[in-house]
Amino acid sequence: MKYMKTPFLLLCLAIFGSSAVFGQEKQIQENTDPDSSGIVQDRLLPSSLPLLLFDDKAKEEKKKAGKKKIKKNIFFGERTTKGFTKQTIRNQTQYQFFHFTTQKRIVDPYIRDIFWFETKEKTIKNKDFDPTKGYLLHGPYEKIIDEHVVEKGMFYYGTKHGTWLVYDNKSILVDKGHYSEGWPKDSRVTYYTGDNKKIEKIIPVEYSLFEGNFFHFYENGQIAVTGEFRFGEKIGLWTEYWDTKNTKAIRKREIVYQERPLTKNYRPFIRAEWDKEGNLVYRNERQNE
Repeated sequence: MKYMKTPFLLLCLAIFGSSAVFGQEKQIQENTDPDSSGIVQDRLLPSSLPLLLFDDKAKEEKKKAGKKKIKKNIFFGERTTKGFTKQTIRNQTQYQFFHFTTQKRIVDPYIRDIFWFETKEKTIKNKDFDPTKGYLLHGPYEKIIDEHVVEKGMFYYGTKHGTWLVYDNKSILVDKGHYSEGWPKDSRVTYYTGDNKKIEKIIPVEYSLFEGNFFHFYENGQIAVTGEFRFGEKIGLWTEYWDTKNTKAIRKREIVYQERPLTKNYRPFIRAEWDKEGNLVYRNERQNE
C-alpha cells in the first residue's frame, strides 16, 4: 500500500504541475493580448478633467506671467534653457531655436500634441513624451530654413500657446493659429448644466473643421468616448467606455476608422467589444475590405 501511494502522489503532482504551467501560459497569453481585458489605466478619469482650459481667471494670470519676463530666459514664471537643432534636408539647412524646462510636470492626457526635446537624438518630438529621455518645450520657438523664419510661436509646458505664425520661403505670412495650452481657441465645449461646470463634450475646431482629439463625458465627469478628427473626418481608433461611476476605466467598444482623412471607399468596423466587467465578448481581426 505504501508503494501504491508513491505513483499516485507523483501522478497528482504531475497533473498539478501541468495545470500550473497551463495557468501560467494562459496568464502570459492574456497579458500579451491587448484585448484580454477591457480594463485600462485610469488616466482619463475626472481627476484629470481639463478644467483649466475654461478657467478665464487662470488663463489671464498665465497671460500676464508670459508678458512679465523678470529675468532672462524666464517664461510664464518658469526658468528655461536655450537649445537648438540643425538639420540639412534636400540641400536646405533647417534650424530650430527653442527653450525647454527641466521642471517635472505631468502632461495633460487630453492634449494630442506634446512637444519635447529628445536629448539623445537631439530632435524635437510631439508624441510619447518620456521625462527620462528629454524635456518639455517652454517659451519662444523659431524654425528657420536658409535664413528665412518659417514658423514661430510660444510653448507652454510642451503645448502650443498663444499666436503661432507660419511663413513661406519668401517670408510671407501664410497661416496664423491661436491656441490655449494646446487647444485650438476655436474649439467648442458643451455642458450638462447652465453653470458650465459639468462638461459634456470637447469638440476641437480649427479653421471651421474638426481637428484634434474629441472627448465625450458622462454627467458624472467620467470619460465616455475618445477619438481623433483630422480635416473634419474621424480617423484611427475611437473608443467607447462603460460608466463605472468613476471607479475604473473599462472599454465598451472600439471602432476603427480610416488611418488618413479623405480615404475613399473605407468602411469603419467594430474591432472589439467588452462587457461591464471588462471581459472580451467580441473581436474582429479582419482588415477593412
